[in-house]
Amino acid sequence: MSVAAQPLANDHAHEEGHHEPTFIEKYIFSTDHKMIAKQYLITGLIMGFIGIAMSMLMRLQLAWPNETFWIYEVLLGKFGEDGVMDPSIYLALSTIHGTIMIFYVLTAGLSGTFSNLLIPLQIGARDMASGFMNMLSYWLFAISCVVIVSSFFVEAGPASSGWTVYPPLSALPQAIGGSGLGMTLWLVAITIFVASSLLGSLNYIVTVLNLRTQGMTMTRLPLTIWAFFVTAIIGVVSFPVLLAAGLLLLMDRSFGTSFFLSDIYIQGEVLSYQGGSPVLYEHLFWFLGHPEVYIVLLPALGITSEIIATNSRKPIFGYRAMIASILAIAFLSTVVWGHHMFVSGMNPFLGSVFTFTTLLIAIPSGVKAFNYITTLWKGNLQLNPGMLFSIGLVSTFVTGGLTGIILGDSTLDINVHDTYFVIAHFHLVMGISALYGLFAGIYHWFPKMFGRMMNKNLGYVHFWITAIGAYGIFFPMHFIGMAGLPRRYYKFTEFPYFDDLADTNILISVFAFITAGAQLFFVYNFIHSIFYGKKAERNPWRSTTLEWTTPVEHIHGNWPGEIPKVYRWSYDYSKMNKEDTDYIIPGQDYVPQNVPIQENEEEMNE
Repeated sequence: MSVAAQPLANDHAHEEGHHEPTFIEKYIFSTDHKMIAKQYLITGLIMGFIGIAMSMLMRLQLAWPNETFWIYEVLLGKFGEDGVMDPSIYLALSTIHGTIMIFYVLTAGLSGTFSNLLIPLQIGARDMASGFMNMLSYWLFAISCVVIVSSFFVEAGPASSGWTVYPPLSALPQAIGGSGLGMTLWLVAITIFVASSLLGSLNYIVTVLNLRTQGMTMTRLPLTIWAFFVTAIIGVVSFPVLLAAGLLLLMDRSFGTSFFLSDIYIQGEVLSYQGGSPVLYEHLFWFLGHPEVYIVLLPALGITSEIIATNSRKPIFGYRAMIASILAIAFLSTVVWGHHMFVSGMNPFLGSVFTFTTLLIAIPSGVKAFNYITTLWKGNLQLNPGMLFSIGLVSTFVTGGLTGIILGDSTLDINVHDTYFVIAHFHLVMGISALYGLFAGIYHWFPKMFGRMMNKNLGYVHFWITAIGAYGIFFPMHFIGMAGLPRRYYKFTEFPYFDDLADTNILISVFAFITAGAQLFFVYNFIHSIFYGKKAERNPWRSTTLEWTTPVEHIHGNWPGEIPKVYRWSYDYSKMNKEDTDYIIPGQDYVPQNVPIQENEEEMNE
């Protein structure tokens, strides 16, 4: 673990002659990890706003279910005739919204962007291990985006069986309109997405293991790299299981097999399926589904580790404990999937086992939260937008995680399963936390991606409206969930029992519209800053990691000369000399990783 991998022979490839790339080579089919990171980011943001638009349509319907709105007819066509939302399209919106946000935004948009951008730069590599595989990974992701969005334009509508696409609804094309071609397109899109994810993950793993610069031992890696590295390993282990489930489901749909179907009746007709089990699909799906939570969360937590340490001007507290917690989370995330299935008829003893492993994962999660708070304690805090979003992530990670204790207990979960309590929990602990990580990473590394600074004041407006709005949306959901309000219903006016909750639903929707509107500040800030933002310095945040030693202008191979060597760990902030009389570098409260150990200092964390 303490031996750095030797740089490959292509270290000096930049010295060889290179022809000037064409527009297509530079911006479309690029093999440069920095450009591919931008492609992932912009594609992920576009998909994110498509997903947000779907959620706004759902909130409009839930708040005012008996009203007509012209926007339904404009955006939904025949499914919104005369301004009335068709019930079938509500379930489709729920399905595609969940799919887009979880896979296309929080998985590919977050991990694809920052793994590509930071892994080579922070470990001291010229590029990814395979530039071609990296390019192929992005373009498979882009094709998958097109396929999933195109499902809205088929006659019977997109997939309508929830983002988990449980059979038998998803396995029988004749079940409902959304079980037809739209469902097939969903499965095709996810198959392509898994191929993209696996190519990317394998590339990240090989790059971290083999292309670290001289002196960059595993215990000198920034926590961002540890998070991306372990996330890639989780993806390689769990995504193939979803691929298998999807392919078996396609066979049930198209070739008459019975992996997930048995004893099915439709309108009195007995179908020929025998011997399958929809619960088998649940096991396969959730074997990916729960690790997916940490495939989404770990990159955000890694980004937060870097930003909190940098803007606290303090070393990260408990570096090795943080690595251990990442590894523990990775392992435990693969043995807790059954807590999604407590109401599936599971053996009570097996349920108790999954309850135990689920509650166990609170320990490494608690270690991370404690270490973040301790790093912030008595730090010289620089409250820029990236730092605010990182602190916001710690907040939502803790509050959302507390409700996870309830849902992880089989006896308590049964009471709130499939209610808005579950929606509130996973949106806070995974959705909002990961989005905060995405925003924090964009604000922090925007100067490295685009060579300019984002507007700080617009960033403050973006954060505070988003932070207040997020709690305004999901905090009340816990209460309507405990009152029994079920998820995925497009209206509740037929149930007098829920009449008292109507005003709460309106309140949630108002907060949702305000929060969605706040993202326009971010969009304007992002686009405007790319072209007109203040030009960035080489190291605007006074950080210690290697990416800030590269020129502001992007060049082939990242560094113009030799790759810098590493002499110290990633978090030498506010480090004093042995006599505690001054900083190691006088007047400078940080020491970059490429600065040799001085005579008057003690090396840390080795």
